[in-house]
Amino acid sequence: MNYDETGITDSEIPQAVAPVFQHLLKTYASEANKLNAVWLKFNPDDLTFRPHARSSTVREIIEHELLSERRFFAEFLGLPEPAAEAVMPDTRTPQAYATRMLELSRARLQFLAKQNQEWWLTVVPFFDVERERIWIFWRRVLHTAHHRTQLTVYLRLLDKQVPSTYGPTADVSWKGADPTRSVEAASRK
Repeated sequence: MNYDETGITDSEIPQAVAPVFQHLLKTYASEANKLNAVWLKFNPDDLTFRPHARSSTVREIIEHELLSERRFFAEFLGLPEPAAEAVMPDTRTPQAYATRMLELSRARLQFLAKQNQEWWLTVVPFFDVERERIWIFWRRVLHTAHHRTQLTVYLRLLDKQVPSTYGPTADVSWKGADPTRSVEAASRK
């Protein structure tokens, strides 16, 4: 993908000890970049926006994402994470949140790259059940994608540009982009 600002470059993604798990590192870096692209589209004044009284604000979603990711990686996966009270940036702006998220993500990539198959397949506690670490990792990626999608809807409601995260958007496209919007396109082999 092409982002206005790439948070984690391909050259920053470490090599996994077990090559079969390299896709996990690439996916996690890609998700951090997607999150970064979305968060950076907000201005500080947008942080209090919520589309409905029972919806979370932009700030609440971003802070939840930072804190819940810390919990997933520390409590459930066993990564060395900063104390919860040290997760938030000193300045509460979209840029500062994005910078902090990238810092935390880079450190996680370094740790995850060193893990072997036994570590990834070990069953550990996850809330009130037990799951393999690899399952928990993918659950984390899906959780992040859910909140990122919430925020892309917020961007649209604020009449802001929605960045490309998986392909072209109404705001961002490029030569060769080929979205599947018809039976003809879906029929391609």
